[in-house]
Amino acid sequence: MEMFSMSLHNAGEANLVTSGLVLYFGDMLACTISKVCRLLIPPELVSIRYGIKRSEIGIVIQGVLLGLLIFSAVFKFLIYLWEYFWGANNSESRERKEIWRSLIFLTSLGFIMIAVAPSWMMIVLDFDVHPVLWIFQFIFSEPFKRLSLCIYWLVLIYASVLRFYNISKNSKIERILLRKYYHLLAVLMFLPALIYQPKFLDLAFGAALAVFLVLEIIRVWRIWPLGQLVHQFMSAFTDHRDSDLIIVSHFSLLLGCALPIWMSSGFNDRPLTPFSGILSLGIGDTMASMVGHKYGVLRWSKTGKKTIEGTAAGITSVLAACSVLLPLLASTGYFLTQ
Repeated sequence: MEMFSMSLHNAGEANLVTSGLVLYFGDMLACTISKVCRLLIPPELVSIRYGIKRSEIGIVIQGVLLGLLIFSAVFKFLIYLWEYFWGANNSESRERKEIWRSLIFLTSLGFIMIAVAPSWMMIVLDFDVHPVLWIFQFIFSEPFKRLSLCIYWLVLIYASVLRFYNISKNSKIERILLRKYYHLLAVLMFLPALIYQPKFLDLAFGAALAVFLVLEIIRVWRIWPLGQLVHQFMSAFTDHRDSDLIIVSHFSLLLGCALPIWMSSGFNDRPLTPFSGILSLGIGDTMASMVGHKYGVLRWSKTGKKTIEGTAAGITSVLAACSVLLPLLASTGYFLTQ
């Protein structure tokens, strides 16, 4: 029964990640159909019916996700052709074959992300300039603020990954609790950016999602020379909710913080909505796990591990965070700018 509960939890996280990606891919499909079949489906139909207000950042993120989806299919097809026509009868060493697979990987990834995906953005979504050029122009429109934020993120990531990875190898602390430190890290990273640089945070979320997807492809396919290293590193933070094939916990954390921000874009009647993912995952879920693990006695069910004490701690911590966040947002002028 316990194993069944674990598998349901794992399936739940995978379902959340998949649902978030389907939202974007469904919108991209609707845009493409309305553009290609404009005689049958007017372009205005999508924006009027679904209320979508597209920004350049949203278009870039959608294009990158589409490019990675195409890349996965293309790379698998190229590897199949290479092994069928050349690799199967070749007597070269295994290391040399791994190098060839890595070259195919890098070449196909670069071509699709630099040529194919930007072409789709410029044709289907009427992007005026090459997206890579637009990204550089966007970053350097406010270079001090945005580059300083990048440096701040890199320092936090480097320090936390180095620290937590060493702890995960030498400590007896359960991995589920170790991973909650990354939830707190998400608060430190994303909360200041959402207040002071929300548009840049949108772009950063898209870039992080793209990096996660590429690293997961590298890990699953064991692409030389990083595949095994990435697998060993990620395995240090996995638990029963992840499988050997697919690790989704980092995707669920990222999308849990990003989707409320992306989906609330253009809707300003509830200014705390963009913060809901960061607060619930970064603070509420973390406090619920820590308090429930250490002090939890009363369980919600006989087979589950969730406790009433942990749930109460999670709800209380989010309410306390909101009571602090509201005056902070008012003092920074966030409500007026939104």
